[in-house]
Amino acid sequence: MATASFSLRPLHRAFSFLNCPQLDLNSRFHPHLRYPSNAFTSIAIRASSTVTLEPEMISEQNQSAELFACPVCYEPLIRKGPSGFNLEAIYRSGFKCKKCNKSYSSKEMYLDLTVTAGLRNYSEDQPAMTELFRSPLVSFLYERGWRQNFRQRGFPGPDEEFKMAQDYFKSVEGGVLIDISCGSGLFSRKFAKSGTYSGVVALDFSENMLRQCYDFIKGDAALLKSNLALVRADVSRLPFTSGSVDAVHAGAALHCWPSPSNAVAEITRILRSGGVFVGTTFLRYTRSTPGIIRPLRQRILQGYSYLTEEEIEDLCTSCGLTNFSSKVQQSFIMFSAHKP
Repeated sequence: MATASFSLRPLHRAFSFLNCPQLDLNSRFHPHLRYPSNAFTSIAIRASSTVTLEPEMISEQNQSAELFACPVCYEPLIRKGPSGFNLEAIYRSGFKCKKCNKSYSSKEMYLDLTVTAGLRNYSEDQPAMTELFRSPLVSFLYERGWRQNFRQRGFPGPDEEFKMAQDYFKSVEGGVLIDISCGSGLFSRKFAKSGTYSGVVALDFSENMLRQCYDFIKGDAALLKSNLALVRADVSRLPFTSGSVDAVHAGAALHCWPSPSNAVAEITRILRSGGVFVGTTFLRYTRSTPGIIRPLRQRILQGYSYLTEEEIEDLCTSCGLTNFSSKVQQSFIMFSAHKP
């Protein structure tokens, strides 16, 4: 039987104009660490000398997912189904906005929380960068050669990037982390397996990236039981209640967002006071880039969201974030900012 083979080099050259592509466990999800005690299940407590929970008053029909919100009106979603934050529990649950009555459900183990979820006749054209990463081929290759090319531009590699991010997130350990533009879940899986967070949400707009993420997860029994959820969402319309999230990570993502300002504003909205935003991206140029080369790079990269370190700091500050810090290596930058 003939065996098909292919090389990554032609594909890498074909997309070189983009300068870069975008893209234990057994921990229990404890909403009460950051949220009201009724965050996931509505319960009634009878006043007595001993506090008792009445099982008959636990309503499986009206479980409130205070973390997830309607992307249309940002109202918390009502959850019907089994409790829990793992893949199986969320897949078997239905979600509904208590204000606009819009329903949301899981598809192939990811929860679709986009504004267009469930629409039959309406569709939207997306920017070329967004469509590129919705491709099944790019989603398949992302961890099989594509991401490895980032080292040529100064990225230290996933293991080191993860360690760096964990250092930035020390102040929010035990909280909920959203991995925005997670791609195939390279860092989502690392965050979930670390046991550092009460819940991790792997979020991306690409259906195929989320399917690829699940393909990696289903081969790991510990990850399947961990508090890891897969969510499809638009970074400019994040489906979380305001002030509900402890940490946001966006790895090699900012340069791929159609509007970084809208995205960072949304990240600021969902972060609680003291929350931390950590991101990595490719810089348009650095302080060490010769002045004669800067206009040329500006022209070549026109139309893409490649920013400078100063622009990223200005963007974070203008969206209300403070304590900006960064580490730069060639075109790579990891930056951090806090919600006051």
